[in-house]
Amino acid sequence: MSDIEKAAREAVDAAHNSEQLALIKAVLQAQQLTQQMQQPCQHQAPKASPNVGKWAAIAVAGSVCAISLALSAIAVAIGAVAVTCCLIVLRSMWRDFQKGR
Repeated sequence: MSDIEKAAREAVDAAHNSEQLALIKAVLQAQQLTQQMQQPCQHQAPKASPNVGKWAAIAVAGSVCAISLALSAIAVAIGAVAVTCCLIVLRSMWRDFQKGR
């Protein structure tokens, strides 16, 4: 084999090796990217489920509405009792006034 043939064969082998090295490099870069995508960012706190906050707000709002409804019902009942007492007193006063005439 002549020196030119040996050099040509080595050039072909080197080209083949460089193609393999390029493929290996591409595979390693792809693996690094997938590992980076799988790892959560450490500077960000894990997100809580958005449904928890929503349902807590609904529960608080519902409780406030129920309490305000109960208090307004109590106020209406107290008002009805007061009006009834006033009417009873006024009726007895009206009867006394009618008898006295």
